[in-house]
Amino acid sequence: MIKPSLLTADQAAKRIVVPAGDYFIEPVRKGETFRILDLEGNQAADTLFYRLGDPTERYSAMDTIREQGNVYLTAGSVLRTNLNNPMLEIVADTCGRHDTLGGACATESNTVRYALEKRCMHACRDSWMLAIAENTGFGLTKRDITHNINFFMNVPITPDGGLTFEDGISGAGKYVELQALMDVIVLVSNCPQLNNPCNGYNPTPIEILIWD
Repeated sequence: MIKPSLLTADQAAKRIVVPAGDYFIEPVRKGETFRILDLEGNQAADTLFYRLGDPTERYSAMDTIREQGNVYLTAGSVLRTNLNNPMLEIVADTCGRHDTLGGACATESNTVRYALEKRCMHACRDSWMLAIAENTGFGLTKRDITHNINFFMNVPITPDGGLTFEDGISGAGKYVELQALMDVIVLVSNCPQLNNPCNGYNPTPIEILIWD
């Protein structure tokens, strides 16, 4: 569902540009709103969410999909934790659909999906691992890397229940905006994937905006 935001960028408390292949990790407090902005279009933002102070409670794809009865996310979707608590709500969305099933690229999956020589290409899991290593104060470890959301990514479900990676449905300037329903850690890998159309074979920057 397309639903534009009522917030303006010039009123944001923070604005951070995240280059392709880089990460973003920040706390967002209950009641605050943040936006993931696709600056140049057709970019994927692989995102993890955790409860601030207790990262053993984190975003759960299974609970979110079950409770909303839909594998895609858009305005009005409530993201739920592995304890089935409401965590965040998508309050604005100009893209219209976001993936919960495609997972994140890793060196292992690059090898299996594409070719042996693709193994050493940078991947979202690498970005998350680097974020965890460089920000130990959040108390995250590699065991905490679980379900993620692929904002802006187009992963249709085939009639026989499989998944395909297709050209993105986002464009330059499109965004998704979420309001925190609890204190959360937001961890984003701005996907560096060059081997499928999720980034149009050309990874580009995103911008994160946060309003108090």
